[in-house]
Amino acid sequence: MKFGETIYTPEVSAGLAVSKKENHIPKIEAPDSVRAGEPFEVKIKIVNHPNTVQHSFRWIELYFYEDGRDFNPIFVARAELVPEISEQEATFKMKIQKSGKIYVLAYCNLHGVWENRKNIVIK
Repeated sequence: MKFGETIYTPEVSAGLAVSKKENHIPKIEAPDSVRAGEPFEVKIKIVNHPNTVQHSFRWIELYFYEDGRDFNPIFVARAELVPEISEQEATFKMKIQKSGKIYVLAYCNLHGVWENRKNIVIK
């Protein structure tokens, strides 16, 4: 099995993962379009999920897949989360020159790696 096949996506449709979608898929708050080179915020939240030592998200990563680029994705940032102390969210600032897609990966210590994505268009 390829590593990518072990990441749960919004389209997940089988087994235990179906019942975990709502509180495991990272929510992305970011504009739909931005001006080239101007900074903008990307906020990622995990909602309605336990935040205990036994069950919590431990990290969130942000990537950008730039349209027309030969080698993708571009790693943007990572937030390490501490159970019970950290909120299960992160806000990053980024700027892009071309349209593309933001990818977010988040790791739950019991239920694995979860992905979400959002298109960002240059105005």
